[in-house]
Amino acid sequence: MYALMRNALAADNGHWLMGDLRNGDFLSTNRADLQAIIEGRLNASYPVINSITNWRRFYAVVNATTIFIERSPQIVKSDNRYTQANNNVDIAQARALRAFAYFYMVRIWGDVPLLTTTHDGDFIKAPRTSKERVLSFCKTELLAAAQVLPFRYGGTDVILPGAYYGLTTGTDPNWYGTLMTRISVYSLLAHVTAWQQNYLETDIYTKFVLDNYTQLVEPGVTDYNCRYLTINELTLNVRTNETQQVNPFAYKRATQLLGFAFEYGYGYSSANGHIEQLTLASPFVPKVLPEIFVPKDSIRKIFTNPADLRFSIDPQTGLYRENYFTQYGTQRPMFSKIKIIEAVANTSDYAVFSSAVLFTRLEEITLLRAEALAVMGQKEGAVLALNKAAALRGYIPYPDGSTKDLINEIFAERRRELMGEGWRWYDLIRYNRIKRTSGTFITKNGQPLTFAQAESAGAIYWPVSQDVINANPAITQNNFWK
Repeated sequence: MYALMRNALAADNGHWLMGDLRNGDFLSTNRADLQAIIEGRLNASYPVINSITNWRRFYAVVNATTIFIERSPQIVKSDNRYTQANNNVDIAQARALRAFAYFYMVRIWGDVPLLTTTHDGDFIKAPRTSKERVLSFCKTELLAAAQVLPFRYGGTDVILPGAYYGLTTGTDPNWYGTLMTRISVYSLLAHVTAWQQNYLETDIYTKFVLDNYTQLVEPGVTDYNCRYLTINELTLNVRTNETQQVNPFAYKRATQLLGFAFEYGYGYSSANGHIEQLTLASPFVPKVLPEIFVPKDSIRKIFTNPADLRFSIDPQTGLYRENYFTQYGTQRPMFSKIKIIEAVANTSDYAVFSSAVLFTRLEEITLLRAEALAVMGQKEGAVLALNKAAALRGYIPYPDGSTKDLINEIFAERRRELMGEGWRWYDLIRYNRIKRTSGTFITKNGQPLTFAQAESAGAIYWPVSQDVINANPAITQNNFWK
């Protein structure tokens, strides 16, 4: 189930192509298919676009999780080593993963078929279900899972103490950053409700995460390098240093509140399905040019504070900081914020990566909380959350007495902090829903559309692959792409 979910996100780099390219900050160096996505020509005839617009990979997750939910209780009756408590936790993980798959699909396609049973192996040709009903289902499933899932697996967790599949905590916390926890589920609930614009509940769920995230790790447990065993907001030098064992993008970490690892130690590193495949070139990997890059004009526009440690001029050296961008003096600065590269023995003609597909981490949840509080008019709490998220990056974006638009500042900070993590397009949608902007959001056949017009026309969603429609006549194309 987890492997299928990871594949659904990472295949063809879909998580980043869909989240970071359309109306985003990246430009394509020389790939016409990526440029088509950047320009919003999502029905262009390119293999990669046809592949990522096919939702079959997500329904593989739905099918696998549903089979487990329906059939795994039979194991309890047949194998006395598999306890009812164990099965309850495993089913809760399956329900949470299925809900995550549906939430992810709703953000991409809007209405999608809602399948909740296996139909005894029959492949029914179901029509699309309204996005509102699908999100309601997601929320119900996640709330149910949250009542069962532990904060951590094994050890002294009050919900699931002792060994889990024979592996305990201690000096070898195998499950950290690997399985869906109670914190993972509440993080996902925060995003489901924010997408619904139900910010009162987003406030509740983000508060729960930020009040309880320390329970993800076993108290008092350390090993020779504290690997996996700390969870906190991370200073910039740790977060961007690929050699640090606590880097949230590397391997599997408790700091990955919800993520899917490519653990090098288990042989899961790969050449595909990582942001580095698109953004890195020499000297990091044997490639002349990166496939996508952030142009200099955009970098200067986004990173405006001279104290910002992510990108600014270091006053001691007079050089540009390279925490986010390398070779800024060249025509195409390289986005090197994430670079979890593994050495390949005796070769230099390709690279493999171990960076996780990271959905959310503490800084992201903190900024989501700031968004919720700002929308509800709780300015003091929103400013506190915003400044906390940004403080470790070298400055305070909203000092006392500031008259700046708070919503604008929160989304500007999300743009800086989460660049290259698959958030930009979805943040643009939430921002425009909040601000109800009246300018041109998108064009169709040369005609400008406001955000309200674009959303009403279905332009915020992707087209459905023709392969899906050919296989199931009950599926209709999104109106904007007909």
